[in-house]
Amino acid sequence: MISMNRRKALTLLGAAAASTTLSAPAIASNKKIKVGALRFTSHSGSFVAYERGYFADAGLDVEFKFFQAAQPMAVAIASGDIDYAVTAVSGGLISLADKGAIKVIGGALSERKGVDGQKILASDAAFQGGLKTPADLGGKTFGITTAGSSFHYMGSTIAAKEGVELKFKPLQKVGAIIGALKSGQIDAWSIVPHIAKPLSGSGAVHIIGNVVDYIPDYQVTTVFTSTKNAEDEKGMTTDFLTAFSRGVADYDADLVSKTNGDAGVSEMVDLIHKYVYADRPREKAAPSIINGAMYLNEGAALNVTSIENQLAWFQSEDLVSKDVTLDTLVDPSYVEILKS
Repeated sequence: MISMNRRKALTLLGAAAASTTLSAPAIASNKKIKVGALRFTSHSGSFVAYERGYFADAGLDVEFKFFQAAQPMAVAIASGDIDYAVTAVSGGLISLADKGAIKVIGGALSERKGVDGQKILASDAAFQGGLKTPADLGGKTFGITTAGSSFHYMGSTIAAKEGVELKFKPLQKVGAIIGALKSGQIDAWSIVPHIAKPLSGSGAVHIIGNVVDYIPDYQVTTVFTSTKNAEDEKGMTTDFLTAFSRGVADYDADLVSKTNGDAGVSEMVDLIHKYVYADRPREKAAPSIINGAMYLNEGAALNVTSIENQLAWFQSEDLVSKDVTLDTLVDPSYVEILKS
């Protein structure tokens, strides 16, 4: 049972005002759904919606399924193993959209000027060898999970804007990339701040730039589902997005704008700690969770200009079919559509 104090009442009203393109929940009858996520602070919209009962309010009985990278989540959506997920646009996701299996239905994490965002990192060995800024990346090895991942897109875009060429090393999992960077097996990487800052603090890794300076208004992650859900389960999908957006509104208020002060930050850290850095004591996890407070799009609005740019890059690299269009990938009927 969720108690309704003044703070929660105000948050509810704020979320409703922020999500005018989403209709009121249809209140399904305890509909069981599975939601894919990574154990990142940037996935907290779903965690907040679950913990504060917003999914339950919408009649959704949510079970989380956790992944190590973006592409397996896209496969899980297509196969029906999970119903909704938040993840970066990847070559795998676009190819599955091309096959009619998935649709992007909203936006989540975004790079926004003035809000701390993803960092460009150098290993200590590379840093000591002269990799001090992104302009020094020429000929260096950049860690990615897989070809066609968001890491591949970021590294390639940064290199292109600096007029240099990178070598990319696929390492499948974020943990493997971290190990390779700390040991000097790769030279560089880019990642969200709650991972980047602790790595930098260890001395084994150095922050040499910010992704937002190279990819402004980057729609880092999207909300997506199966084409079947998008087309045939409109009520359930709207209910999911409405509840998710309420979680996002709380998260942004407490950790990004900090409108609820220190008490709001502390309460949100306690909630997120159940999912992110849960193996660490709260006092050690808190700084990383706070450092990871990037902006999540109000009302799950989607920046289609960024999605178009990403799609064009994937096509230019021959990672996806050149026949894929924005309409193939995106169902624009659920949320506000942004253009930058």
